[in-house]
Amino acid sequence: MSNPQLELVSHHLCPYVQRAVILLLEKDIPHQTIYIDLANKPDWFRQISPLGKVPLLKVGAEVLFESAVICEYLDETTPGSLHPLDPFEKAKHRAWIEFGSSILVAMANFFNAPTEEPFEQKRQELIEKFTWVERSLETPYFMGKSFSLVDAAYAPIFRYFDAFDAIADFGVFADTPKVKTWRQALEERPSIQSAFAENYSQQLLTLLRQRDSYLSMLAQQPSNPVGAD
Repeated sequence: MSNPQLELVSHHLCPYVQRAVILLLEKDIPHQTIYIDLANKPDWFRQISPLGKVPLLKVGAEVLFESAVICEYLDETTPGSLHPLDPFEKAKHRAWIEFGSSILVAMANFFNAPTEEPFEQKRQELIEKFTWVERSLETPYFMGKSFSLVDAAYAPIFRYFDAFDAIADFGVFADTPKVKTWRQALEERPSIQSAFAENYSQQLLTLLRQRDSYLSMLAQQPSNPVGAD
């Protein structure tokens, strides 16, 4: 029996989608990608997406949703698991993937904070979250030398920070040297390089300029131009 055809329903800037993209590329899994406009969702998408979100993975005639579930399915149905074999270690990795999702929520609030006070609160929240990551992190990857699903989950987080860094140094990683090493290792991994468009950070910055937020205001200040080194 042949394997079912896989189609990933995607949006080009969604960090949750990129988790699945990285895994598909890392394990060289044959698939097709369908991009949709989340601001103008097609009817067929609304009919198959219970949450109205991406990613979706169409597996033949069936559909999976939620990035963590999609990644685990892809990992379990292809050779060479990217999860630890030990059940307790696997559970820890799942917990840190969930923690990564909480970082993405904090990042969205940082991205959209309307004024300086909530912006600073979210900046501090991000610092605290990465301090927790630092305590459990090995290098160069999360579990040391082996690439895992945790790495695939956090790589899109760091790509967002590439865009933030083009605005200013917000000091989020100032006291987390292992996180900095991890970020660099992920940036150099071929599957991660291939998962993002070359102008991904610029697309994020363009999106940011369209927001009425404190970070958007910082990005547009002449004294601190977007994209400056």
